[in-house]
Amino acid sequence: MEAPESLPGRITVRAPARLHFGFLDLHGGLGRRFGSIGLAVDTPAVQLTADRATDLDVEGTESERVRGYALAAARHLGLNPHAAIRIEEAIPAHAGFGSGTQLALSVAAALAALHGQPFVPADFADALDRGNRSGVGLAAFTDGGVIVDGGRDASGRPPPVIARLAYPEDWRVVLILDESMTGVHGSREIEAFRDLPRFPEGEAAEICRTVLMQVLPALATAEPQGFGTGISTIQRLIGDHFAPHQGGRYASPRVAEALAAVAAQGIAGYGQSSWGPTGFALTASEAEARTLVASLERPGPLRFLIARGRNSGATVTAL
Repeated sequence: MEAPESLPGRITVRAPARLHFGFLDLHGGLGRRFGSIGLAVDTPAVQLTADRATDLDVEGTESERVRGYALAAARHLGLNPHAAIRIEEAIPAHAGFGSGTQLALSVAAALAALHGQPFVPADFADALDRGNRSGVGLAAFTDGGVIVDGGRDASGRPPPVIARLAYPEDWRVVLILDESMTGVHGSREIEAFRDLPRFPEGEAAEICRTVLMQVLPALATAEPQGFGTGISTIQRLIGDHFAPHQGGRYASPRVAEALAAVAAQGIAGYGQSSWGPTGFALTASEAEARTLVASLERPGPLRFLIARGRNSGATVTAL
């Protein structure tokens, strides 16, 4: 993460969205639960500007949420929450992009930089109530790329990153957004994790083997078929486990229909990010992504974006 070297009067922060491809071990029989694999993408993104001020003033989308993050970050830093914060670009909330984590960390980073304080995202996890299950969002903010975290233990510390590889420059991700709905979040998410049956140990083992022996080697050798096939395997196992709480393998019937069309075209990697409703399809090139989008577009609430992997974290810039 790039940071300013001197005390500024204005800070801009740009932070990437993240895709959550799935959990590694919901069983937890080895003492660590969850574990995740995900990817930072260049769009959508958070962009905000923070100026010095005599009070806390917030403009733009999700202003109350931003105000709460600023107050929490100021308490953690031992500072007065004095800043004029303007949200210029936002990640859709509750859509599977980790918007809360990226927004919270962006606000905290801006406030810390305005006051010349060091900012270590992992230190803010508890204060901002971020990274409770997955470490992918924190690592997307700091480093970007494809991230694997090792899950949480009894200490409550943020999950450690155990692998981080660059997403090949030529590869693209087609994002399928259903703007008519949001994914499971808040109290519904807490209830889902509480009520779901114990994840089968054998399926957790299959996911871990798939990540270690298929997904990561394919990524390291830039082999899109193996990478996509492995991600789809994880999606199938995790999606079916969460189906009782989201209405099926995918939360949005419209996204499910689009993903069926993706599969019919022979695309190896596809699925839903986190609780959705956003779906994704992995392609080996910009041209392949454009052709896929052209085949899927039709009137309705679905919106399509073509994203690149972002192999660096958030930028914090003094103006």
